[in-house]
Amino acid sequence: MAAEEGFRYIRYEVEDRVARITLNRPEKLNALIDPAYAELHEALDRIDADDEVRAVVFTGEGRAYCAGRDVSGGGGTFSYDAPVGEHRDIGGRLTLRLFRCLKPIIAAVNGPAVGIGATMLLPMDVRLASSEARFGFVFPRRGIVSEAASSWFLPRVVGISRALEWAMTGRVFGAAEALEGGLVRSVHEPDQLLAAADELAHEIADNAAPVSVALTRQMMWRMLGADDPMEAHKIDSRAVAARGASADAAEGVESFLEKRPPRFPVRVSDGMPDFFPWWEERPFA
Repeated sequence: MAAEEGFRYIRYEVEDRVARITLNRPEKLNALIDPAYAELHEALDRIDADDEVRAVVFTGEGRAYCAGRDVSGGGGTFSYDAPVGEHRDIGGRLTLRLFRCLKPIIAAVNGPAVGIGATMLLPMDVRLASSEARFGFVFPRRGIVSEAASSWFLPRVVGISRALEWAMTGRVFGAAEALEGGLVRSVHEPDQLLAAADELAHEIADNAAPVSVALTRQMMWRMLGADDPMEAHKIDSRAVAARGASADAAEGVESFLEKRPPRFPVRVSDGMPDFFPWWEERPFA
């Protein structure tokens, strides 16, 4: 993969319809500083705007995925200038941007992932881990609380009891416990991790209609907050009707009957149905 220019703290590469974002401060275990957050937002904007990108893989350079926020500034790291009622968590801004992404996101957790390194994984769609990965929602051990909207995401990913155990103890745990608890989908030897993530990314990129994937991603995530299955039925019905009348649906059936790979013509950039986005605008969305 050839890295695109314009980034210092991450590496952004696209090859064969899959984008890879690599956290790239290995000398600091990929701990995040404010400019790194800004670069991640820019990369996600590029991904959504690029119809050639069908799936995304996140990973880390070196022996860590992400050691959390860079705390080398000392005890004032989590002291902010804005009044309490006006402060917006920088990690939450990132996870909300990941949540809104129109492309499927796969995490390849190559090493320790703690603090924001762990919470940023939660709005990603599938998480794979190296056998050397470690995870920690360490916030109470730093005198703060879970951030990055993880009080919403973590219980939905692993269940409330497991989420509370990990978030209240703040202990660091290994890949086997992450797998058993449902945080990751599979555990791989370190030299096989990226290949497994890329294989999954290509299974989506090579076979699924991009607009269908974008809709499915948002429908699944947003229905986690619905209070009745009728809400899912309403949006399912609109989506099935819109997609069924599309050129993608015709191509999907014809390619199946002709036993050939599909060539879906509709693009995410200009082919999302008229009702998208259907959810009500909220503050900080």
